[in-house]
Amino acid sequence: MISVNKIFLVFLLIISTKVSAQNSLQEQFDYANSIFKEEKYFDAITEFKRLIFFDKQNQFAFKANYFVGLSYKYGGKFDEALKYFTLAEIKSKNDDEYYLAKSYQVRTSILRRTTNQANKLLDQLEKDERFKFHRQEINYWRGWAYIFSDEWEKAAQIFSQNSADSSLSNMCKNVDENMYSEDFAKYSSVLIPGVGQLYTGEYVSGLISLGWNILFGYLTINSFLEDRVFDGVMIGNFLWLRFYSGNIQNAEKFVKQKNLKISNNALDYLQNRFNGLKP
Repeated sequence: MISVNKIFLVFLLIISTKVSAQNSLQEQFDYANSIFKEEKYFDAITEFKRLIFFDKQNQFAFKANYFVGLSYKYGGKFDEALKYFTLAEIKSKNDDEYYLAKSYQVRTSILRRTTNQANKLLDQLEKDERFKFHRQEINYWRGWAYIFSDEWEKAAQIFSQNSADSSLSNMCKNVDENMYSEDFAKYSSVLIPGVGQLYTGEYVSGLISLGWNILFGYLTINSFLEDRVFDGVMIGNFLWLRFYSGNIQNAEKFVKQKNLKISNNALDYLQNRFNGLKP
């Protein structure tokens, strides 16, 4: 028969093995985390993945996947980051871990400019009664989602609901007010060639466009009045129509260029000078 002492020794051996394994995993996590804090993100990814591989009981599954996601996010690898934040959500053991993983999925989706996906995730969190005390933060990230999709008016409306800080709301409102209307530029150019360019401040282009259209319009009409039908058709189709359609296209192009510059300036401010919480 197996003696009691032998059973006790086996029991101690099993316990010591588990403790040793636990300590080894903790040491690996601490090592990976120290590299992460040094901002050596891609080295940290390797070490956290090593921890995931050896952690058969998933004791560090949430933390390891979460930090891999953060490392990819800080390294600008947003697709990979989203993957590991999703894995962290799956491995979460409580509501706080679940919310943290989900919120970083939102923030990564915002940076990827996948606004629909970000809003879908936000809707899920907003409808979940467990996170009713996070509603203000959920709304905050919804505003950022609209910023990255260039919907500045919607972003201003969202941020205006947060009375604690109106700076983002005011900034978004100013950006929206400074944006040029593509429809106005297009349809005003249809009515009067060159007006769309003048509207965007491209005065030389607008005046040239107006001048050419007046000239070729006059020549086309005059050719028909003098019964020079062939000349009228040729001038109208190949010259007047070309400059007329070109003036509309130029108006739309200038609006897009101006709006992109305004949007990029706003994003540059948010990235480098805004001190609040950012995606």
